[in-house]
Amino acid sequence: MFAPRDPDEYLLDTERRVIRIRRHWAVLLWDTFETAALLAICVLVSYLLPPAAWVVQNILWYAALLVILRFAYVVMEWWVERLVVTDKRFVMTTGVYTTKVLMMPITKVTDLTYERSAWGRMWGYGTMVVESAGQIQALNRIDYLPRPEEFYDTISELVFGDKQKQAERFSMIKAQRAARGKKKVG
Repeated sequence: MFAPRDPDEYLLDTERRVIRIRRHWAVLLWDTFETAALLAICVLVSYLLPPAAWVVQNILWYAALLVILRFAYVVMEWWVERLVVTDKRFVMTTGVYTTKVLMMPITKVTDLTYERSAWGRMWGYGTMVVESAGQIQALNRIDYLPRPEEFYDTISELVFGDKQKQAERFSMIKAQRAARGKKKVG
């Protein structure tokens, strides 16, 4: 009931999914640090207060509970956010309670920029800036992408590659999957 829809449900029958990822877990690092620091402050202040200040101690423990609940929500948001790239468009779904679907056609892409900071190289994430003809699209900057080199190469092939070879490759992959599926059943 409360689970968000699978991003594949938004795809057309004529689309082939090329990439399906969620953002890198490093997007949660700051929230993790912030939560740990706030919890440490609540616990430290609670233990430093005299026993007569039980009302303030209770308030601090409720504040700590709110901090934990907020962090749990942030993790849930990260978990349900998905980026799907098909041969026709980018689709990103976000939201725990209210689903938001962002979409950008592949045909609008005119330029790709791939950025990777020192932290990104160390932890394994990067940023992709997708530009279109003089417009700022909904998915113009995608931060914390895992394995950004593979993502960049795949998108470059989709946007700027040979369309006939892509169609042949897709039909061959589809035939191989169908053959494997028949072998497992039989």
